[in-house]
Amino acid sequence: MTDKPNVIVICGPTGIGKTAAAINVAEAFGGQIISADSMQIYRHMDIGTAKPTPEEKARVPHYMIDIVDPDEDFDAAMFAEIARKKIAELHENHIPAIVAGGTGFYIKSLVHGLFQGVTADSEIRTRLKQEAEVNGGECLHERLRWYDPDTAAKIHPHDIFRIVRAIEVYELTGKPLSEYHETHQFAEEPFHVLKIGLDMEREMLYERINRRVDAMIAAGFENEVRKLLDMGYSPELKSMQSIGYRHLAEFIQGKMSYEEAVRTLRRDTRRYAKRQMTWFKADPQIIWIPPENSYEIRTLVKKKFSHLINNVVLCQV
Repeated sequence: MTDKPNVIVICGPTGIGKTAAAINVAEAFGGQIISADSMQIYRHMDIGTAKPTPEEKARVPHYMIDIVDPDEDFDAAMFAEIARKKIAELHENHIPAIVAGGTGFYIKSLVHGLFQGVTADSEIRTRLKQEAEVNGGECLHERLRWYDPDTAAKIHPHDIFRIVRAIEVYELTGKPLSEYHETHQFAEEPFHVLKIGLDMEREMLYERINRRVDAMIAAGFENEVRKLLDMGYSPELKSMQSIGYRHLAEFIQGKMSYEEAVRTLRRDTRRYAKRQMTWFKADPQIIWIPPENSYEIRTLVKKKFSHLINNVVLCQV
């Protein structure tokens, strides 16, 4: 097929209700959901990543969930490649694709493409990975800060995969990766896209986040982290350094009290939500709607894709 696929993006900060909104749209329009969450890709990490429940997945098919183990490398380029194939498959079967998640870089790479201009060098990559094993990721991250402070600011010190790639680009070309990204500007337009952002008053969101953390703990989040550690997954892995897993691993290892782990987990989740909003608010294509206004969300979808989505009854809920 030569026409572009239609993609409905539902994005926003953690805890705001993206899964519920995506399911509502998918059920209204016969669509299926592609998760754009950099943590839901990992197997065995369910409670702390707020994956859709079995009941939710039974209502609407979900993709890009449970596709790699916690110690496997995965990045935005891999996400975009796999997700684009799935969108093409759905398009061929006349099924709307709903991309739902809070990882802004995953969404950007999927919708607009990624810079791919510098060929990988296995010798440099191997050397840098060996350095990370000997000296730790923080050492490489500090070097990247000298080479390319803009890129370093966007990469976690434990994200060895992306740190190595950024240093590799600099060593090969003498130019920072951020300069290439600025030139590229994510200019691809492979889809007809409607971007819907979920937004609410900040204090209300923070209260939802606090309740969500409490619910995760009540659901057995600590036991999930203990199981991962028992399976041999190092607390230094990129996946295990994520919010929640890092905090509870440090409690289990005796590095902080239970009360401190929960307190800092809540705090860091709120800070993460603030960073997500900063990212998404910079995108002028996003239309912002309160998550509870499901009728308005469905109306936007109907209006955007009215030439392709017909005979849909929009019920006020």
